Amino acid sequence: MALRARARQYDIRDHLEAARRSAATLAHANEELRRVNEDLNQFAYSASHDLQEPLRMVTVYTQLLERNFGAELGEKASEYMRFAVQGAKRMGELLKDLLSYVQVANGAEGEVRLIDTNQVVLQAIQNLQSAIDESGAEIEAGVLPMLLAKPVHVLQLFQNLIGNALKYRGEAPPEISVSARRVNPEWQFMVRDNGIGVESRFAQLIFGVFKRLHGGDQKYTGTGIGLAICQKIVERYGGRIWVESEGPGKGSSYCFTLPRAESREM
Repeated sequence: MALRARARQYDIRDHLEAARRSAATLAHANEELRRVNEDLNQFAYSASHDLQEPLRMVTVYTQLLERNFGAELGEKASEYMRFAVQGAKRMGELLKDLLSYVQVANGAEGEVRLIDTNQVVLQAIQNLQSAIDESGAEIEAGVLPMLLAKPVHVLQLFQNLIGNALKYRGEAPPEISVSARRVNPEWQFMVRDNGIGVESRFAQLIFGVFKRLHGGDQKYTGTGIGLAICQKIVERYGGRIWVESEGPGKGSSYCFTLPRAESREM
């Protein structure tokens, strides 16, 4: 009996020592992850800010070159210079959107608090007013719920989805509706449009970073990060996002879920 008792003591000590080592390993891994996130944030900040000035110089001096010497160099050279300007501007947009994506992935400024989604959607519409006026869009929003979230996240979410509907419109003026319904224990939101629609085989692809289905079409501008940011935001709150469409030319419904009541730190 004494030998069995000592054996159990040794087993307990071994388990405690293994648990201590596991805890130390986990703490080390968490610290390494924190450092990696800090490095990633710093890189994204540097890419978004420090590289903007060289890109601006490329744009400005290429435009000056075209303005002052375009006639002498010929139409083909002017076309090449316009391509260079467009490329520099697109790179600047990519850098800014990359910073937005990294900030969402690693946490954004602000605290989780109770917010009125109706007011957030109104703010998103105001921010997009120029594009709304240009396209002749009509936007309707039903009664939307209160949410526990970071306001900047919810604003980014609706602004990207409404902006997406304005961008990928068909021949008719955009008709966009925003609604929500309770699906315990979540709210299910929907941003519906009458735009160009999405083929079912692309339904998941469009949420990838830098994924654009119209890469060579100048009519549809953008960097392909907007929907990836939406997905990242929704997933931070334990929700999911998807698109429903009957096919090309038949509009799209972007649906996502968020918890009805959640107070944990995001």
